[in-house]
Amino acid sequence: MDTMAEAKRHVLVTGGAGYVGAVLVPKLLQAGHRVTVLDLYLYGDDVLDSVKDDPGLRQVKGDLRDPDTVADALTGCDTVIHLACISNDPSFELDPVLGKAINLDAFRPLVRAAKKAGVNRFIYASSSSVYGVKDVPDVTEDLLLEPLTDYSRFKVDCERILEEERREGFVTLTIRPATVCGYSPRLRLDLTVNILTNHAINNNRITVFGGDQLRPNIHIEDMTDLYVHCLEYADERIDGKIFNAGYQNKSVMGIAELVRSVIGENVDITVTPTDDNRSYMVSSEKIGTELGFVPSRTIEDAVDDLKVAFEAGAVSDPMDNIRYYNIKMMKAVDLR
Repeated sequence: MDTMAEAKRHVLVTGGAGYVGAVLVPKLLQAGHRVTVLDLYLYGDDVLDSVKDDPGLRQVKGDLRDPDTVADALTGCDTVIHLACISNDPSFELDPVLGKAINLDAFRPLVRAAKKAGVNRFIYASSSSVYGVKDVPDVTEDLLLEPLTDYSRFKVDCERILEEERREGFVTLTIRPATVCGYSPRLRLDLTVNILTNHAINNNRITVFGGDQLRPNIHIEDMTDLYVHCLEYADERIDGKIFNAGYQNKSVMGIAELVRSVIGENVDITVTPTDDNRSYMVSSEKIGTELGFVPSRTIEDAVDDLKVAFEAGAVSDPMDNIRYYNIKMMKAVDLR
């Protein structure tokens, strides 16, 4: 990998106590970087307990929408990895006003505050949903963006804002992740692979709605490895670039069958009709060619990791505990 020497960074991770952040932050610390986390900690103050005593970690409990909090969190940082958002369409649609305030309205102020604070690298987590539904088998970064929902439309808007704010010395990179899967200390059980695994283990039954719809997936360990690598690439390799980040495009039925192959052939798969026949599939050839990043973990690996966590008692009351379900938690705390 062509890297920028061995320079260590001070990274602000917004949403660092979220599903991806809870796996990413320990990796950044292990790589020798200093890390500041800005998060509401809706899903528990204990998410980063495994590294809470690390001298390189600072945790800021606060709101991305508050300029003073953002300015404080940016103190001393030279890099931002922006993960924080109201994640996915169902969570966004629960309160569209809130979703817009966090996902879009707070974005340009964050970028400008980062520039003012002396940040020289800004990495934005967009979404593969920005493409909408495509008939072509390989959805590449140069295809027309046709977002279907406000969630994905605002992702597109933020990509454009970041490009508008890009300047010499302020390097920007946009990643469009596929659906992330696998175990995290801030576990989500409302994502396709994780949902099916949870039901296979705890109900011995999987219900598949439709089944032919394609879903792009990436293991959380690969996703977080990529963000760590993004601190190492030379400026000219990433500045202003956009990359898809996925691994396996699988049908929902195919995912269910993979889950059953790991959990046990006695798991029953029931198929029921659905009106939601949206299929998403992305090509990640560009990031492999230009950056040399090729994911190595499979959906089966993600299922197995979840299985191990369940068996170890690391997931308490998985069917009903609201901390594993974004919508349930947002309703409970009445986030405004």
